[in-house]
Amino acid sequence: MSTTPSAATDAIRRHDPELRGFASDNYAGTHPEILAALALANGGHQVAYGEDDYTAHLQDVMRAHFGPTAEAFPVFNGTGANVVALQAVTERWGAVICAASAHINVDECGAPERVGGLKLLAVPTEHGKLTPELIDREAWGWEDEHRAQPQVVSITQTTELGTCYTPEEIREICDHAHERGMKVHLDGSRAANAAASLGLPLRAFTTDAGVDLLSFGGTKNGLLFGECVVVLNPGAVKAMKHLRKLSMQLASKMRFVSVQFEALLTGDLWLRSASHANAMAARLAEGVRAVEGVEVLHPVQSNAVFARLPHAVSERLQKRYRFYFWDETAGDVRWMCSFDTTEADVDAFTAAVAEEMAKR
Repeated sequence: MSTTPSAATDAIRRHDPELRGFASDNYAGTHPEILAALALANGGHQVAYGEDDYTAHLQDVMRAHFGPTAEAFPVFNGTGANVVALQAVTERWGAVICAASAHINVDECGAPERVGGLKLLAVPTEHGKLTPELIDREAWGWEDEHRAQPQVVSITQTTELGTCYTPEEIREICDHAHERGMKVHLDGSRAANAAASLGLPLRAFTTDAGVDLLSFGGTKNGLLFGECVVVLNPGAVKAMKHLRKLSMQLASKMRFVSVQFEALLTGDLWLRSASHANAMAARLAEGVRAVEGVEVLHPVQSNAVFARLPHAVSERLQKRYRFYFWDETAGDVRWMCSFDTTEADVDAFTAAVAEEMAKR
């Protein structure tokens, strides 16, 4: 008798696969090449908790992109990656300097502070980017026992406002932080979009720029699930494997996270997908700039467009397409593109913006 499970399923498709929105690149499904990789890794038995063949090979894949000292620790999600990474480079009394708009500060429900047990020192920025001068607003008081000690600078690439740091800007931040005894963490949930925008390899603004470790994103670029903490400077990090388990981010069937990153990074899928998403955002920005009354707020350097338009117009538009307010009081909205956004999707949305603006 065969023990191979049947491919039949009792599940029912409960959504319209033709539906598109501009709320988040997380709304997109899984890239077909990633699904094929998952099927390839299925069947048979592999050692659990990361001692499988796929996770072992992932180390070579990551080193091809980030250099010979890189070590990858797959995790479930981006918040988990950030919390594990930041714990690895802070002590119990440590603090992390970040932009006020940083995901760790705004969108992780206090997890870095409540779960990671560290203090965030948030600094207002222009277009979401830290500078050495802005870092120095909080980089002080190391001998003061009454103050949480600044031990890490965390930057996001691309930023939460869709902008990109240049390698030179990141090198300047890293040099500045290291001179003061601090480590540098990079939240790279959209690092692929940054590389595509800059026309540079991933290591150009990470390893080569002096970053100590990063949270490398996959879900926003076509993975079903999974992110990676990538340690670039082994001397800066302690007890990563223990922290991953302690933080509930150790996958038992890790091969299914690792094989996705292999499919994403071995060839050019990561770059193809990110470049396409960026191109769709550029097309969208160009289209809505031509609509009277719509203001694009930040440089469009990745797959995000931030715009300002009348609140009532956005509310009507939201009945046709899903997207989020960024600052509801000001009327600011965020429109995201993904690997499966088409030119027709963008053009239809741009036309809808024009139609709703005309009803003012």
